[in-house]
Amino acid sequence: MSLITYLTRIQFEPGAARLIGEELNVVGAARPLVVTDRGIVAAGIIERVLAAADLPAWTPVFDGTPENPTEVACLTGRDRFLAEGCDSVLAIGGGSSLDLAKTVSLLVTHPEPLSQYAAILGGLPKIRTDKPPVIAVPTTSGTGSEVGRAALITLSDGRKLGFISPYLVPTVAICDPDLTLGLPPYLTAATGMDTVTHCIETYLSPRVNPPAEAIALDGLMRAMRSLRRAVEHGSDLAARSDVMMAALEGGMTFQKGLGAVHSMSHALGGRKTKPLHHGTLNAVILPHALRFNEMACREKYVELRRAMALPADADLAAAIEALNKDLGLPSTLAEMGVTWAECEALIGWAVADHSTATNGRPVGEDEFRDLFAASLGTSRPGVQAETRPA
Repeated sequence: MSLITYLTRIQFEPGAARLIGEELNVVGAARPLVVTDRGIVAAGIIERVLAAADLPAWTPVFDGTPENPTEVACLTGRDRFLAEGCDSVLAIGGGSSLDLAKTVSLLVTHPEPLSQYAAILGGLPKIRTDKPPVIAVPTTSGTGSEVGRAALITLSDGRKLGFISPYLVPTVAICDPDLTLGLPPYLTAATGMDTVTHCIETYLSPRVNPPAEAIALDGLMRAMRSLRRAVEHGSDLAARSDVMMAALEGGMTFQKGLGAVHSMSHALGGRKTKPLHHGTLNAVILPHALRFNEMACREKYVELRRAMALPADADLAAAIEALNKDLGLPSTLAEMGVTWAECEALIGWAVADHSTATNGRPVGEDEFRDLFAASLGTSRPGVQAETRPA
């Protein structure tokens, strides 16, 4: 596999990092700001990528991406871009680094405040095309941000909002499965379940987009056949490639919209008391959303079972719960340190999230209350805890 053109320009193959220099030339850039996080730098990945791309070792690097990207970090990255006289952004890392890089590019040419560009605040038409190019190089296989039109940023007031525009899709995506070979098993599992959730939620979205649905089903098939192996045998390049392609395909379908799982994980991801991994949140919440959506999506569940290589009468929610267990992921939000009081305070944020409108079945405040309670795994005040056979 090499060049793909769908939504944006994509280079996909082992060793694709060597093509970064060429792609910078294609977009007319010569001095990128590398946007990443400290873990990626410490792992030697930045040094490795710069060498493979034949970029100078003194290329400026901003490594201040937090686990959940923040408005403050975006502004700091913007200031570094301007101070270094850069002309492009080279994002290297997981979804947080890629989302932060998109927002740095936005803020270079778009005035503050950042909040005015949020989708739910009417910001989409305010985002213009006049912004520095972004080259996205994912080092995980999960978010699909390398081809996504959204950036999820936690504002200084605690709201985690989506910034959505076709102009936020990276100019070029460099997908190199070699860069994921050192990813630890837990992160492989958690980011992989982010991919699974993307493929399922976009497929269940009521928007009409048959090509995107076909891509979502192919991505789900790849993730289900290879994720366990990628977790258990991290050096298996074929499995890593399959999961990276699944993540890419999940991102390709974002224009269909996501659903309640992401509405809830976005709300939870904005908590300041304890960072929560987005993919892990999705993994925990997904089974409960599948149970909720089934009555409205029975025909689509037939295709999901086929893509997941499950029997025709299989319980999809139970299959995801079994997969989470096999991957060593938590089964409840309570295991992640979340309380009912925190969930209750976030119901309104979930209702207002941009993903809510495209859930497979209409969902409102009462339904989110039940979904939070089920995902928590413990009883909320006045309600008996949900129990299931072991």
